[in-house]
Amino acid sequence: MVRRKKVTRKTTETDISFEINLDGKGTGDVATSIPFLDHMFTLFAKHGFFDLSVRGTGDTDVDYHHLVEDLGICFGTAVREALGNKKGMARYGAAYVPMDETLCHVCIDVSGRSYLVFRAAFGGKKIRDFDPLLLEEFFKAFTDHGGITLHVNVIYGKNPHHIAEAVFKAFARALRDSVRIDDRIEGVLSTKGSI
Repeated sequence: MVRRKKVTRKTTETDISFEINLDGKGTGDVATSIPFLDHMFTLFAKHGFFDLSVRGTGDTDVDYHHLVEDLGICFGTAVREALGNKKGMARYGAAYVPMDETLCHVCIDVSGRSYLVFRAAFGGKKIRDFDPLLLEEFFKAFTDHGGITLHVNVIYGKNPHHIAEAVFKAFARALRDSVRIDDRIEGVLSTKGSI
């Protein structure tokens, strides 16, 4: 079973092509027109062993908000559709990742229910011209369109770049574990018989 999906989205504000292979080798071919987000997607691919091909443009002369949120929408949709019937999927994943002075913990349940807890303080600082407060909007769009429960907890950290990088690396590892196939699972991992 090939667990790969390509999603496109074109609005008056953004134009996005997002492709993911859940069983990849960690290659990232990313050009979102937001350099910092390109960096985050590339390290997400590497640390989660996902193959990504992402293209995105938008009204970034106004703000990065529309493009960041729409990338989250496409990302969540692509993951949900790539998972198919979810048979044999481990469902849960969690990871701690340190990044210098920062420590982040991420937990995921691919439950079909969308919920986000995002606890990360960036101290009101930008990363070059990127406002890290947009990351909560990104993950909210991802969970809403992916049908995924996601808890992101930055336990401590000072440097906004380190905080964001720890979040994406922990997210990658937790998602990798939650979508992996376990041969011991018959059907889906739920007493209800569906996810």
